[in-house]
Amino acid sequence: MDDQFCPHCKTTKYRNPSLKLLVNVCGHSLCENCVDLLFVRGSGACPQCNTALRRNNFRLQLFEDAVVEKEVDIRKRILKDFNKKEEDFATLREYNDYLEEVETIIYNLANGIDVEASKRKVEEYRRANKDSIVKNKGKLSKDETYLEALIEQEQQEEEEKKQMYKMLDMEQKNMKKKNKEALIDDLMFSDMRAADIIASHAAKVKQQSSTESNIPKPATKFSTGIKVGFRVEDTFLPIPVLEETLYRYQAVSVETYGPPPPEKEDLETQGYLRHVRPTSPQGLGGGYSSSFACHRALQEAFCGLFFTPEISPSPAPSFTSTDSNEMMDAS
Repeated sequence: MDDQFCPHCKTTKYRNPSLKLLVNVCGHSLCENCVDLLFVRGSGACPQCNTALRRNNFRLQLFEDAVVEKEVDIRKRILKDFNKKEEDFATLREYNDYLEEVETIIYNLANGIDVEASKRKVEEYRRANKDSIVKNKGKLSKDETYLEALIEQEQQEEEEKKQMYKMLDMEQKNMKKKNKEALIDDLMFSDMRAADIIASHAAKVKQQSSTESNIPKPATKFSTGIKVGFRVEDTFLPIPVLEETLYRYQAVSVETYGPPPPEKEDLETQGYLRHVRPTSPQGLGGGYSSSFACHRALQEAFCGLFFTPEISPSPAPSFTSTDSNEMMDAS
């Protein structure tokens, strides 16, 4: 509340809770009393920027931020003239270029960039498209027409639902009245005991109420297309069930060219852990064991070996006496 104040008389919202700030065409705000004093002589200028003002150009400030208020006002004034729809263009590219040009004009006017050039561009567009501007003022786009039809349909369905609820309420009142009259008649003219008559009427009323509760309520279709009152499986298509086999774990088999390393259970008995540093209590608490590191080191070491089966030596050649004599003669 302290942020809202009149820049001319310095009156704040805290001092005067009924303070009304009015915004002029230049974007500067004044309180209602200062505006009345400004136009005592019939004309006036903005105290901050000395812009010529008119009394009917002031409007009630809606936003606390003056920059936002100024941009919203400029956007409303520009979009009154630049009111073409997407169906007015041959391609989507042309429509996007048109929207980009409109946003550039609004940005320039709101931030004081090339104000005169932007105003001339707006005036030229207004003169060149005078007929189309008047024609598009009462024309709705496709989305707006669709939303208008949905809102009208919702209102019609809401009215029908109110009428039906009203009829049901009247039927319930008439049924209660008939049950009351029947109970009085039975108590007056029946030969049964009063307790039995009251019990039979209570059971009858309970049966009627249970029958009424089973009547389905009318479904309401909102603009989202979802009907309230139906189950999800009635509104949407069922989810297809995929038949597939369950996941089964298969251990990873690693083929190496070296000899198989010893198993983890044999490390202690075969003396592999004799020179390995034992596990600290902190490591045991975290799930670490020295056998893990030793077994991994042995796996890496054995993987680096190339295993070849042992080859038996070939038998020595046998020599006869004749062969030896021939060798000696040859020598």
